[in-house]
Amino acid sequence: MALETATFGAGCFWGVEWVFRQVPGVVDVVSGYSGGFVENPTYREVCTDTTGHAEVVQITFDPEQVTYEQLLEVFWAMHDPTQANRQGPDVGTQYRSIILAHTEEQTAAAEASRDRAQSRFDRPIATEVKPFVAFYPAEDYHQQYYEKTGHEPYCHVLPVGVLRDLGLVSAHGA
Repeated sequence: MALETATFGAGCFWGVEWVFRQVPGVVDVVSGYSGGFVENPTYREVCTDTTGHAEVVQITFDPEQVTYEQLLEVFWAMHDPTQANRQGPDVGTQYRSIILAHTEEQTAAAEASRDRAQSRFDRPIATEVKPFVAFYPAEDYHQQYYEKTGHEPYCHVLPVGVLRDLGLVSAHGA
C-alpha cells in the first residue's frame, strides 16, 4: 500500500482534523502550520499574523480507498471557502482557506476542483492553492483536540451526504 499526503487549511484545525478523521481511507491526520515563512512556529506566533502560516492538517491517506479528488470534495463541503482570512467566529490569516499541493498533479486537481466548486457558491472562492513547502506539527494539546477534551466540533460539519455521494460510506452510514 503506497500512502499519499494532502495538506489543507479550512479554518481552525481542530474541526478540520476531526472531519478528515471520519473519512474512510484516511490513515492519519495531524494538525499543524504551513504556508508561511517562519520555521517551527508556535501557536502563539501563528496567532500574531506575522508568520505567514495557516492552521492546516496534514492527511495521510490510502489512494486505493479514497482519492485526492474525493478529499477535495470533503474539503469544499466542510467550510465556507468564500471567506477570506476567517471561518465563522475565527478571524485572522491563520484561518484562511488553503490547499498546499505536494505534486503538480495535486495542483492541477485542486485548481480544477476549485473551478468546479465555484458554481456552488454565490461569492468568489478565496481559497489559495500553493505548492507545499514545509509542515510543522502543532503542539500536542492541539492534536485530536475534540477526542481529548470531549467537546463537540463547533465550526465544521461532517458532510455525510458528500461522503455517501462519493461512495465513501453506504446509505446507512458506515
